[in-house]
Amino acid sequence: MLKNIMKSNKEKMIVDLDKDKLPKHIAIIMDGNGRWAKKRNLPRIAGHRAGVEALRGVIKTSSDIGIKYLTLYAFSTENWKRPAEEVKGLMELLVLYLRKEIGELHNNNVKINIIGDISKLPSKAISEIDKAVNLTSNNKGLNVNIALNYGGKSDIIHAVKGICENVLDNNLQIEDICEDTFSKYLYTRGIPDPDLLIRTSGEQRISNFLLWQIAYSELWFTKVYWPDFTSEHLIEAIHDFKHRKRRFGGLK
Repeated sequence: MLKNIMKSNKEKMIVDLDKDKLPKHIAIIMDGNGRWAKKRNLPRIAGHRAGVEALRGVIKTSSDIGIKYLTLYAFSTENWKRPAEEVKGLMELLVLYLRKEIGELHNNNVKINIIGDISKLPSKAISEIDKAVNLTSNNKGLNVNIALNYGGKSDIIHAVKGICENVLDNNLQIEDICEDTFSKYLYTRGIPDPDLLIRTSGEQRISNFLLWQIAYSELWFTKVYWPDFTSEHLIEAIHDFKHRKRRFGGLK
């Protein structure tokens, strides 16, 4: 009975969405897996596994309602500081997730993109990532951008190095460098900046995520831990977004 009521509420919230005011690009800092597990006296990896289950519903709902881009902060450049056993478990979970889910994602026309320097990931993870990216490369539905070994600061440094190389090779003139030019050297080149940034778990900081790209993103924070984040929470954030006045520095 409760499940039917929740389904009914979700359906109503979706119907009430103004499709013309949907964010084109949603970015999510999926935070709180460890604390979710600790609260239940479970190992941290159990929280990460539960987080994968939450991810499935968010991707499906995003696809169903017509979101074009969904960027997920999966593993940051700072996450290497975590215990080796946890990092190993996260990488194994990534491999298992891609092997298990990529077929259905492909059938649903989802395109997988990766942002970040994946060269430092285990070879098995790189192999599965390559398979997923290649398999879905021609899909035209939801673009799921997975941030792996990603950091906003390293993204900017990576872009600066790329620009410097092209200037030194006389392929780019210094006077031609502008914001649009700079954006083309970021990991997110070709992807519009996020309209909405969501962070779970109650923390209210950016944590080195998409520092350049979120200059004018709307921010939405929730105390809900990521494993408990549902499609209803996503739609709630979108409903809140549509009431925001986005002036981009102007007065309109």
